[in-house]
Amino acid sequence: MDTFFKELGSKVLEQWKRENFSLGKFPEIARRALEARRPSEHVDLSAFIQEFLLNDEQPLQTQSGFGQPELVAYDHPRFYIQILFWMDGTTDIHQHEFSGAFHVMSGSSIHAHYEFERAQTVTPHLRVGEVRMKNIELLETGRTVPIVSGQSCIHSLFHLDTPSITVVVRTQNDPGMNPQFNYLPPHMAVDPMFNDTLTMRRKQLLDLLEQIEEPAYSDLVLEMIGDLDFERGFYILQHCMGRLADLGDWGSALAAFEKKHGVLAAGVAATLDEGVRRDAIKGMRSSISEPEHRFFLALLMNVSTRADLLTLVAQRFPEVPPVETVLRWAQELEEESPFGLVILDACFPETLEIAIEEQSALFLAALRHFMVGGKKSPDELRALSAKQVKELRGIFTVSSLRVLVG
Repeated sequence: MDTFFKELGSKVLEQWKRENFSLGKFPEIARRALEARRPSEHVDLSAFIQEFLLNDEQPLQTQSGFGQPELVAYDHPRFYIQILFWMDGTTDIHQHEFSGAFHVMSGSSIHAHYEFERAQTVTPHLRVGEVRMKNIELLETGRTVPIVSGQSCIHSLFHLDTPSITVVVRTQNDPGMNPQFNYLPPHMAVDPMFNDTLTMRRKQLLDLLEQIEEPAYSDLVLEMIGDLDFERGFYILQHCMGRLADLGDWGSALAAFEKKHGVLAAGVAATLDEGVRRDAIKGMRSSISEPEHRFFLALLMNVSTRADLLTLVAQRFPEVPPVETVLRWAQELEEESPFGLVILDACFPETLEIAIEEQSALFLAALRHFMVGGKKSPDELRALSAKQVKELRGIFTVSSLRVLVG
């Protein structure tokens, strides 16, 4: 066992024992211990990895799939210390069934905090309500953050560097804090550990029908939606969304679900749309490694207003006006496709019939115009009609860049 983490664990154990193992006091005990001797300043990562690989005398490792990977560096029946490596990880919006603190040992992350308001329990494993962001911050190497179990600490992390490494001092689990919900903004909370085997098999069978292009696919899903309870119906609707959209039947399926469940289903469409948007941004990060661009993706995914996004850009890059920084990133992320210029998933509209060598200047000018909220069009846009400018805005509005145009 690594000496540093053995000493850290012993210190936490000693201090927690003095507090009679109070769960309420453990986050502060863990935070103070990590701050007193920061892993980011005192752990030789290369030496730790070598020792972990070559020495069999290590703490019991969990079966967790969390981290890329997760290493347990200290283990006690009441708590343990884990090291989490993140290559391209983005955590779901979640709460915890444990408490403690985490320390950014290497790298940086965007850290967003949320509230879940007006919660209504549908089943023990699914709730509806309002997922609202409280604040968002940049966590850099050396930061330590407490973790409080339960709904009072709902958060997500978007890791910017490859790898990002966090050290977590955490309880095994806190009684009464199950399930450990994930939150699907803007309106849902689900239990990711709930395993409804019948729904799982139905999804697999629907996948089979999709692959063989079964003509009755949409009719079968619509019949299911009309019969299933809210929870199972939601998961089938979520699973089939892409295929139904391809077949032109998504609107009918959504309408059937909303008709069956009434007010309870009011936020489902927005939740599923937001899930598609967030998944698209997660997918982009697999091909984007430049730290500044990953920071941009993190903001696009997590920040809800243009003003907040520009504030965070200015905080990290104060030398240049934030609008100019965003426009530079947009230009650096431009790519040519068979259909025209693309910035992330915003594709220049073919209907404008603009030569591809002229599209970049026009696209960026339009983005600047929408970002600053200007009423007077820049020179590059004056040759376009109001309808064409509106079409450009529409392209940004349905893309991952939507927050920039407000």
